[in-house]
Amino acid sequence: MTAVTPNPQSVSVPAFCDGIQYFSDSVPGFDAYGKTPVIGEGKTAIADLADPAAAYQTLLYADALRYLILQVTASKASGHPGGFASQAEAYAALVMLGYKNIITEVGHHAPGFYSAMFLDRSLEDMGITTVQQLRDRFREQHGLLGHLSGFIPGILAPAGPLGQGQHFAMSAALLHRDKLFPFTVGDGGLGEPYIVSAIAHFHTAYPHATNFLPVLVWNGYSQEHHSMVSLKTNEEMEAYWRGNGFEHVVLIDAKDFDDQNQPGAYVDNTAFSLEHRLAFGQAVLAKTDEASRSALGGKLTVLIIKQLKGAGVHARGSKSHNLYPQHTLDNPDIIAALHTRALTIPAWELVRINCERAGGGPASKTAVTESVLPLPDLGQLPLEEFTVGGAPKVSTTAMGKLVAAVGQADSGFVVTNADGNEASGIANINQALKIIHPTEDPLYYQKPIGQVYEPLSEDACAGLAAGLALMGARSLWCSYESFAINGLPIWQTVTQAMAELRRPTPATVTLFTAGALEQGRNGWTHQRPEIEAYFAAMMRNGNVFPLFPPDANSIQVCYEWALTQKNKGVVITASKSPLPIRTTFAQTRQAIDKGAITLYETSGDKTVVFAVIGDMPLIPVFEAATRLTAEGLGVRIVSVINPRRLYRSSDVSWDLCSEPDSAFLSDTEFEQLFSGEALIGVTGGASGMLEPVLLRSTAKRDTFAWKRGETTASPSELMAVNGITATTLAARASALIH
Repeated sequence: MTAVTPNPQSVSVPAFCDGIQYFSDSVPGFDAYGKTPVIGEGKTAIADLADPAAAYQTLLYADALRYLILQVTASKASGHPGGFASQAEAYAALVMLGYKNIITEVGHHAPGFYSAMFLDRSLEDMGITTVQQLRDRFREQHGLLGHLSGFIPGILAPAGPLGQGQHFAMSAALLHRDKLFPFTVGDGGLGEPYIVSAIAHFHTAYPHATNFLPVLVWNGYSQEHHSMVSLKTNEEMEAYWRGNGFEHVVLIDAKDFDDQNQPGAYVDNTAFSLEHRLAFGQAVLAKTDEASRSALGGKLTVLIIKQLKGAGVHARGSKSHNLYPQHTLDNPDIIAALHTRALTIPAWELVRINCERAGGGPASKTAVTESVLPLPDLGQLPLEEFTVGGAPKVSTTAMGKLVAAVGQADSGFVVTNADGNEASGIANINQALKIIHPTEDPLYYQKPIGQVYEPLSEDACAGLAAGLALMGARSLWCSYESFAINGLPIWQTVTQAMAELRRPTPATVTLFTAGALEQGRNGWTHQRPEIEAYFAAMMRNGNVFPLFPPDANSIQVCYEWALTQKNKGVVITASKSPLPIRTTFAQTRQAIDKGAITLYETSGDKTVVFAVIGDMPLIPVFEAATRLTAEGLGVRIVSVINPRRLYRSSDVSWDLCSEPDSAFLSDTEFEQLFSGEALIGVTGGASGMLEPVLLRSTAKRDTFAWKRGETTASPSELMAVNGITATTLAARASALIH
């Protein structure tokens, strides 16, 4: 194929092609198979899969994707062309069959997804109408990020860390049973244990929600070397998926169509003769259709495309994975590959027409995430305000009553928990909503149809809950504070995507219980408060709000607020032990708005302020306050309930969020709460959560926080191990004051 640069004076180039560097004089087979779009006007998919023109135009689309991927990445000498290139035919087949709700587990496939969104005109929603603009805004701020995010029109879900895409596909499948949600999985990422285990539990819980389709991109390589499954035979790979519960395994091996004697088990279909490429293309279409119908028809199905990594681009194997600084548009390897993949102007026009028509229009207009999911009204929540100073109550149980009411009002609401709700004082959730389980047993409140999802995997819990919220539904992820850290990567991905999302969606809400202080006899294995340091860092993102209700009244108001929030990550942390009632509903509503509330105050010659995060640490703080008051000192105990509000506006990237929350405590109000001769921050978790207070205070100050875990008989002993006692608090306050 000879590629030439067109003369603008003699060749009419469509506007969208502006920026394409090379055009071909001719494309083999176009006269026979490319004259008429195989997706007719007013149609959404190929009409006749057996028509050679269908296979041909699918291959043409795949090559157009390869060309754009390579030119766009080379324009910045940065990005990842190889992985997507090896499965371009499978992606093209899905689109030509009318499926556009496509997700990926592979962030490195981003250039391919961007190219697809350009060709079907989705990117016009962000002002990208030409290839030149596609090039200019690739890997640039406010443009096309290096990995997929919630900012890109037509893209259903973000993709960064491996092992996450299945959560988004399964969440979408649960919400939209009549649509197919394919998601690509790289064989380099197949080593992540989460993917198949998460699917296995989901399929056991929701056996009829099979309308998601893993598409394994089996190309023999990972990012920098051969993949760990590169030596498996086809039979072994099929057995792997069947052994993990897949009823239907559909495999397409490019090697079966090779007529060029390419060495090795993985080959490149772009090197085949036209006749053999067409045969391969027809097989891809037929097998993709078979797999899609199977998934939509109630069978757990996987589609596998086996083709050499980097097929049709500048290099093969892991060498094709990403571009290096030398891979500019002037690089000989890049130029040669672009020449080989170049299309004629009529071919580009044909591809554009098919992409526009497929699926009923641009993905930015048709994907399920491009509109707000209608949700039922929750009505009045059954809040119960307990008397301040009355009998101690379990905070989590009080919240559980509200969670049950949400589930009863919203049948799509799902609660996830890996360690068990009963152990967290929220058995009332199970009693009302029922654990989803194939074994029906009323003793354990489990039945095949329920709303409590309990896999023994924090990743699976966080993944489904956060995925549902991203897709527009209500959910709640419950966990022990000690183990939730294992689910945070997917939750962090979702909250960051929510910050950029172009539509409002319910906040992703969590309840973390049985904190480190309550796990004394379990020892350090169950004492991992570093999770709070994770959220302390995330607060600066702008849309992450950790909440620390001090009692059973406060937690109800915190959850009520969380249910009204959009595009936020709301983290509620509370104990499962009966604790004193210290606040009214009105006080917590004020604290959510202002960040904190004063619980106790006495006057004296000098004042020491305790800024306290959490519920149990208040116990030794109140004891210390009694001692200090007896010494004639003034004491103010401030419960920090919503620390994000206590930052200064400039500390947080709130203004970059698509649903910005610009509420921060003013300097005057901060002084009213925290001014004194001394300030002591107290938390049973990570000290980083106190940063907003310590940044703004000018008083003499200190912190008491978690240091390490130990086996003890009671929370008070565990706090003592970490230096959080009435004696040490009072002594330090006196030392700071005098």
